[in-house]
Amino acid sequence: MSKETKYTEDNIRSLDWKEHIRMRPGMYIGKLGDGSSADDGIYILLKEVLDNSIDEYVMGAGKTIEISIQGDKVIVRDYGRGIPLGKVVDVVSKMNTGGKYDSRAFKKSVGLNGVGTKAVNALSTYFRVESTRDGKSASAEFEKGNLTNKDSLEETSRRRGTKVTFVPDDSIFKHYKYRTEYVAKMLKNYVYLNPGLTIIFNGEKYFSENGLKDLLSDNINQEDRLYDIIHLKGDDIEVAITHSKTQYSEEYHSFVNGQHTTQGGTHQAAFREALVKTIREFYGKNYEASDIRKSIVSAISIKVMEPVFESQTKTKLGSTDMGGGLPTVRTYINDFVKKYLDNFLHKNQDTAENLQRKILQAERERKDLSGIRKLAKERAKKANLHNKKLRDCRVHLTDSKKDRNLESTLFITEGDSASGSITKSRDVNTQAVFSLRGKPLNSYNMSKKIVYENEEFNLLQAALNIEESLEDLRYNNIVIATDADVDGMHIRLLLITFFLQFFPEVIKEGHLYILQTPLFRVRNKKETIYCYSEQERRDAIAKLSGKPEITRFKGLGEISPDEFVHFIGEDIRLDPVMLDKEKSIEELLSFYMGKNTPQRQEFIIDNLKVELDTVEEEI
Repeated sequence: MSKETKYTEDNIRSLDWKEHIRMRPGMYIGKLGDGSSADDGIYILLKEVLDNSIDEYVMGAGKTIEISIQGDKVIVRDYGRGIPLGKVVDVVSKMNTGGKYDSRAFKKSVGLNGVGTKAVNALSTYFRVESTRDGKSASAEFEKGNLTNKDSLEETSRRRGTKVTFVPDDSIFKHYKYRTEYVAKMLKNYVYLNPGLTIIFNGEKYFSENGLKDLLSDNINQEDRLYDIIHLKGDDIEVAITHSKTQYSEEYHSFVNGQHTTQGGTHQAAFREALVKTIREFYGKNYEASDIRKSIVSAISIKVMEPVFESQTKTKLGSTDMGGGLPTVRTYINDFVKKYLDNFLHKNQDTAENLQRKILQAERERKDLSGIRKLAKERAKKANLHNKKLRDCRVHLTDSKKDRNLESTLFITEGDSASGSITKSRDVNTQAVFSLRGKPLNSYNMSKKIVYENEEFNLLQAALNIEESLEDLRYNNIVIATDADVDGMHIRLLLITFFLQFFPEVIKEGHLYILQTPLFRVRNKKETIYCYSEQERRDAIAKLSGKPEITRFKGLGEISPDEFVHFIGEDIRLDPVMLDKEKSIEELLSFYMGKNTPQRQEFIIDNLKVELDTVEEEI
């Protein structure tokens, strides 16, 4: 019998604010990550600081925000009212301290609980805050939440406002790197939601005149829009709507008080419901909800008094009331959509006719596919039970009422040996494995029917649970894990084509990644170094004395589970799949997966030349 562990008063600990944040950072900023995902912690740190500057603008103070990210140092400077000088230290280092508890000062603020900047402070190796107002300034410096320097008040001619500088702690955010694409997307959302606000990031200006209309314009090309963007605005609500000619699934961009609610919430659910109800009443037809919403690309933003989010990272709204004497979120959105969308459709007959044709087309396609879909779903259930293509994890999105776990990951692999290695070395709580059988079909220019008829695609769609909407996606991260050879690259392209063709929002919303695995293992008797590039291999050889043993990994199957655990654990390296905003999806698919063209041949030759030049240098 094992010896019972003693449990006494000595086991009870009281942590101060910074110790608790550093011990349990996930409670405050979600997942940590290295910057390869848009919801990684380093971006949440930036967002928490930026939210305060945005709230200043919303309250009518400061029209410009300047941001600089150079290496690991982040600087955010606003021209708002500035923190009251006597409270500069308190607001960034005392929990439950801030101006946003006073609704007179911040009526519809993003940051409400006074935690944000404290989390940034505690999770940074260097944190400095400086406030300027009334011709005077005060500043303080911290290290991991500990005050290291406090300057006394001094006279200044600088413009009023607040400047925050921080360096994320690399012992918590390992191997991190800020990706400009993710920062830019965050900043664009801020200016879409705050027309008239200017954000300058590393010298580049971000500005929007038309709010959510600009958001949709930047996310769906003119030639892919079924009709011109419908743009509706009220006192505390703004909506933009169009339908895609080529996209199959629904796509929503939802916001509350300027916060991007990537997992939706009560407002997004109410909007989807109101849209269906209004369109049914307008046409006098009881159309299926899925036919109405199929291919929709839309955005909704509301302002709520003291919103309740389902986590500190504020990715899902839980509030049911608007506050301030207004009705419920559901009633408010339904009344707005019913009035303004109905009026718009009555005044714009061309849009109304295009929309109805789209709904009828979706209805025909659904009926044509009904038999195939039923058989496909039965086949998927049977395959999951007996063929074991999907080795699921324990934590993911099991129904629409639950948050998708930010760490939940599905690895898509090819071949028994590779899938076996990942399956044996994965974290069964958050990591699932889907095993492909051979190369997938090239789905370029094929209809949705092929998804149900092709066993691999049907089972993958079922595993991801994305047939109707991205809102039901079961895994936050979808990782393509193939060999780093010609065949592996081809499989990657075929899978990316599948998502671009049928579910582009998976890529648009930053859920698709490529797993990076080491090309070489360099080791001696004392140390082993895994290298992901030729340069890393050279550095490892130089570091290890003597003649180290060098192994070139040719495929994932050659890496043992004992080693693989290092590459999909804390030190996992992921490359996000991103869309080139200068090109449409059709252009990308046509170039990479269509018939051979002289342009593509030239592209391949040019890139091969780079590879050959590298090899010649090695020789």
